Amino acid sequence: MKLELHEPFLSLWRGTDPFAAVEALGGTVYRALEGRRTVRVEVVGAAFFAKIHRGIGWGEIIKNLCRLKKPVLGAGNERAAIRRLEAIGVPTLRVAAFGERGGNPARQHSFIITHELAPTIDLETLTRDWSSAPPAFRPKRALIAELARMLGAMHRAGINHRDCYLCHFLLHTDADSGDKLPSAVPGLRISVIDLHRAGIRARTPRRWRDKDLAALHYSALGIGLTRRDVLYFLRHYFQKPLREILREEGASFRGIAWRTRRLVARKARYGDAL
Repeated sequence: MKLELHEPFLSLWRGTDPFAAVEALGGTVYRALEGRRTVRVEVVGAAFFAKIHRGIGWGEIIKNLCRLKKPVLGAGNERAAIRRLEAIGVPTLRVAAFGERGGNPARQHSFIITHELAPTIDLETLTRDWSSAPPAFRPKRALIAELARMLGAMHRAGINHRDCYLCHFLLHTDADSGDKLPSAVPGLRISVIDLHRAGIRARTPRRWRDKDLAALHYSALGIGLTRRDVLYFLRHYFQKPLREILREEGASFRGIAWRTRRLVARKARYGDAL
């Protein structure tokens, strides 16, 4: 069994079974899937998100292995991704509690509780009206540069998101800015969330890197980005001169464009069930 508790759960759950206590938490259910539940809870005046895993079953494990994918068994994967991101200085979730027990990988019981990041706005919501109401030039470029920097740092550190859409990046705001991009560029901060499926290796394979980039490209379609905006992103992502990037990554860019077209086709066919 593995257990990591911080306040307020360290005090609240002293002398109790944390696995029973987390199941008893009341709150707003954000997602309920077979074997996994996400709940927003308020404890002693603070808000948290609890993800509770009940095992994925042998069928799902075998399916992943047949596809040469490492199955995600529970909350431990997200905790490991958060710790790696903390080590390289990429803003992300903050763990308040974590637990894992059970020797059967198909029935492993685990949970992770993270502090709510607020006030924030996800980048999908932030950029939704950019095509009709473009933001100011400097803060837009600052946001593009920061997103590119943190995603590049993730990939170089061996972490790929696997759900790398704009909605999984949160821009920290203040109470007065609301849903607008802050005009003050210094101090702009973005956090990456929803890391339960993240790949964690010593080095990110190009295939998985390009899948993340294609997903991000797909989610940014239609928000009014220019060719110069895209090149600006690439320069900050690769941290090399543009001429060198275009010479070395031409084949990857063609593959990313192909993957993006596949995502567009899937969206047209299946709607939001991507």
